Amino acid sequence: MLAKLISGLLLALVRLLTGAQARWWGCPPKAEQRIYFANHQSHLDLVMIWAALPQELRAITRPIAARDYWANTPLKRWITTEVFNAIYVERGGSTAQPAEPGSAAAMEPLLPLIEALRSGDSLIIFPEGTRGHTGEPQKFKSGLYSLAMLFPDVVLVPAWIDNVQRVMPKGEVVPVPILCSVTFGAPVRLEPGEERRPFLDRARAAVMALRDV
Repeated sequence: MLAKLISGLLLALVRLLTGAQARWWGCPPKAEQRIYFANHQSHLDLVMIWAALPQELRAITRPIAARDYWANTPLKRWITTEVFNAIYVERGGSTAQPAEPGSAAAMEPLLPLIEALRSGDSLIIFPEGTRGHTGEPQKFKSGLYSLAMLFPDVVLVPAWIDNVQRVMPKGEVVPVPILCSVTFGAPVRLEPGEERRPFLDRARAAVMALRDV
């Protein structure tokens, strides 16, 4: 009951501050299993895309959240688990040699996402891995490709989150009301025999193309 109340209050606050406009340009909001993948410029991206989804889609969609940020206080940990039903991931910070894509070491961080997809959940992911600051997404990491390989029937929907980085600029603690939007594009799919980097570059291009829609 408390989680439902907080969810409603948080949704109202986010919509008051940002408008949380959802623009279904390339596909309709549909209760099917999906992976929404979007650009990443703010910690609020998770909240923004969650708020933009209709209630029936929020109920079946789990965002991924960086554990070092979203679980570093009891309040944020409670909100992400009880309200967002988020999946925590560890952000890279090691100087060790990156794991080979497809190897057991590379797949290990994806195991919570794989488990969620096997359970029938939809996901919200940010394939850049970390926030960008140039206005354009960084090169996508291999996770989206691995998930597309393992779950070919899950619909992959690109999304562009606009303006949310201006709601709470880096170093600020008080949000600024700014009109924001999330544009959802036409689904993409992994073609038979398509290699990792061409697919990831094509997926990134699909996200970037939504800036001007």
